[in-house]
Amino acid sequence: MATIAFIGLGNMGGPMAANLAKAGHKVNGFDLVPALRGAAKADGVTIADGARAAVTNADVIITMLPAGRHVVSVWTDVIPCAVRGALMIDCSTIDVESARRAHMLAARAVLLSVDAPVSGGVGGARGATLTFMAGGEAEAFVAAKPFLEAMGKKIVHCGGDGAGQAAKICNNMILGISMIAVGEAFVLAEKLGLSHQALFDVASTASGQCWSLTSYCPVPGPVPASPANNDYKPGFASALMLKDLTLAQEAAKSTGAATPLGQHAQDIYKAFDAAGNGGVDFSGVIRHIRALADNRDGR
Repeated sequence: MATIAFIGLGNMGGPMAANLAKAGHKVNGFDLVPALRGAAKADGVTIADGARAAVTNADVIITMLPAGRHVVSVWTDVIPCAVRGALMIDCSTIDVESARRAHMLAARAVLLSVDAPVSGGVGGARGATLTFMAGGEAEAFVAAKPFLEAMGKKIVHCGGDGAGQAAKICNNMILGISMIAVGEAFVLAEKLGLSHQALFDVASTASGQCWSLTSYCPVPGPVPASPANNDYKPGFASALMLKDLTLAQEAAKSTGAATPLGQHAQDIYKAFDAAGNGGVDFSGVIRHIRALADNRDGR
């Protein structure tokens, strides 16, 4: 069993660190928020006095942080304290450029590194069923895989440095667009007098089938486990979807890619977030779509 430093014990990082502890690893965790440290401690994580203290004697250093600047800052801070041969893994969702900068920091210290953002939300983090999209050298991926397997169900090596982040933002652009499309279809069905169940029964077995419909249906009823049946409590918060769509648009601009639907999806989630819905599950965007329809009707 390994000694693992886990920095960032939030809604995702906390359960992920707990699953590593359940797998028998010694996990030294740290987060700036006292309540998150307390919750992680209750789940078997040893709480360190700081990020540098957490990495002392750690075989593996894992970060789960809000943005690229946080990852680069933390890696810059802790890498000088890392033991020789330590493995660096970042599970945050960040921009590709920052991910590559983090890899460079590790390479300069002769440390293996992997960028491994996740898909699966809080439920996947708790149930250890996350999908990891990993970027980095083959040797680093092989070293990281057993630890990722303790936190997830599907582990995919996407390519070199930053490839995991590239895969994540492309995947979530698809997700954001498809959820809006599914929401629009249900609102149109409502206007046409078609029941939610009838549309679901047809589309879920026809050409409209997609994950946003069959696994995360944005209306109550057809998929009992979807957030729509729990007043749209996340899940995956709309603010996080907006973050990922923004990362996708930044990447599109920097590479010259044309993503008009991605841009439109970002605009819709930006408006939804600005209306105070950042903490609502991203499938709750159907409420915004209904409001647009109601405004068109003059209500």
